Amino acid sequence: MFVVVIHYLLGYYMATIEKRITEDGTATFRVKVRLKGHPPETASFIRLTDAKHWAQNTESAIREGRHFRSSKAKKHTFSWLADKYIKEILNLSNKETDSKELYIKYWRDKIGDYVLADITPALISEHRNNLLGLENKYKRKIGASTANRYTTALGHIFTVAVKQWELLESNPVHKVSKLSEPRGRVRFLSDKERNALLIACKNSENPYLHIIVVLALSTAARKDEILSLKWQDVSLERGIIILHETKNGERRSLALQGYAKQLMCEYSKIRRLDCDYVFPSQKKNQPIDIRTAWENAVKNADLEDFRFHDLRHSAASYLAMNGATLAEIAEVLGHKTLQMVKRYAHLSEAHTSKVVASMNKKIFG
Repeated sequence: MFVVVIHYLLGYYMATIEKRITEDGTATFRVKVRLKGHPPETASFIRLTDAKHWAQNTESAIREGRHFRSSKAKKHTFSWLADKYIKEILNLSNKETDSKELYIKYWRDKIGDYVLADITPALISEHRNNLLGLENKYKRKIGASTANRYTTALGHIFTVAVKQWELLESNPVHKVSKLSEPRGRVRFLSDKERNALLIACKNSENPYLHIIVVLALSTAARKDEILSLKWQDVSLERGIIILHETKNGERRSLALQGYAKQLMCEYSKIRRLDCDYVFPSQKKNQPIDIRTAWENAVKNADLEDFRFHDLRHSAASYLAMNGATLAEIAEVLGHKTLQMVKRYAHLSEAHTSKVVASMNKKIFG
């Protein structure tokens, strides 16, 4: 066999075609497309015209971001990918997965039959935008912030598909711009609302809900941070909780004081000894899901427009109204800058006035 090499240039990309002739005189054409930053693509054809056509299409697909190196992207559907993600990623997670399962179900319903190679940013944007204004099972309308969370969940599936499973070369979600979200809200409980909520939580069928809500109000911890707690992270003697997994990726300590510490001490005496989680589900390797119990408690307490994350806002607001500085609030919340806590500045005006008054008295008499 001998080889005749033919070079030709298409656009900005170089494709090489090698003409191979066997001893019996049969000719084949082997194409190699090379592009900086991409692995070489090769294919073989009987006819030269087919080889040239494939080279042109492949180069165009690379240039337009439509090319997928792995043939799996052309034969596996999103439903297959979602199942693989749930089995190998979600089910092994030590965080609450209820919301993610809801998001995945939506995307499976909408794009489950599409092969991975055909899922485009435009398709994702269309179904993301269709979420706006829909009501969830708790009769709340889906807004921009929630729609963005649906997209973020989808993005993580594709990130794993690209980096870990090498099914795709790029993540189509990365080309989808986030919807503009409203300014950070400051919804906090009044004394009357807080009492009503705590009573509703005490009466909940979920035995953990009351103490979970007290911890959220007392420490300003996020829901996932509380639900993923393990007993080795809690020191009742020192009155401290260590969070190893936080939103910004850094360890953070929570002060366990007052009523929250009292409840935790009492609860530790009757804790389950067969599970490390402070608030375990029936499955020993997962934290409990409180979504339904929480929504029922909010309804029974007759609270309007209140979400679990607003407990964190409530804690920060109480800190501000009791004289804590923005720097101190940021420390408790685990924020690296003051930007995120400026929303509470107006609640600490009385404290600020006292500081300014003290300064004026000292320098002017």
